Amino acid sequence: MARLSNGYATYFKPSKWKYAHATFYGDDSASETMGGACGYGNLFNNGYGTNTAALSTVLFNNGYGCGSCYQIMCVGSKWCNRNGYGHGSTSITVTATNLCPPNWAQDSNAGGWCNPPRAHFDLSMPAFKKIAFYRAGIVPVQYRRVPCGKKGGIRFSLQGNNYWLLTTVMNVGGAGDIAKMWVKGSRTGWISMSHNWGASHQAFGQLGGQCLSFKIQSYSTRETIIAYNVVPAYWSVGMTYQAKVNFR
Repeated sequence: MARLSNGYATYFKPSKWKYAHATFYGDDSASETMGGACGYGNLFNNGYGTNTAALSTVLFNNGYGCGSCYQIMCVGSKWCNRNGYGHGSTSITVTATNLCPPNWAQDSNAGGWCNPPRAHFDLSMPAFKKIAFYRAGIVPVQYRRVPCGKKGGIRFSLQGNNYWLLTTVMNVGGAGDIAKMWVKGSRTGWISMSHNWGASHQAFGQLGGQCLSFKIQSYSTRETIIAYNVVPAYWSVGMTYQAKVNFR
């Protein structure tokens, strides 16, 4: 069973278009995008693929930007890809999976693209090549937040031990981001989890040998969703468990 705290589901709506720039990192294999500051691990195995982005410091927001989805379109450059009709720019939708760290040795307009307060997207090479020719290196873009169209329920990847639980939350729909989490064992009340890093939250308590439920609050919408008994009593670290519910 699951429910939203307000008793009904609402839909995350796209934001207004804004301007930024986009670069890329890695090569066509996207191997350098694996892992990342959000903690999603192997992006292919966990359903994110190559349509991913490392966000500049401002957008990454200390990890609370992890999981958010953006529609991005190359604009105003001869290097932009055009759609099949020969006009208009091709757009892509990417999920934030990594941090593009500041480069304080470079000016924000000449190499320090991810320095605050710039909004910037460092895309995987396959994603960048969908909107622009890679030889450009950097292109101006329009972007907007959009709903994350994830299939299936939220997934919880567990690490830690019987007395310390570290949970990475993946495949989050709706706004895609997480503000707060709580965990409940079958023999405990709700335990508040603290933000550890990226998309990971932690709780200190004896939770081994119990079914686990999670309560999750969206960072952007403040809606709360509850996934009851998503993790069985025989859970173990290194495993990922999928709920039947998700944000929209």
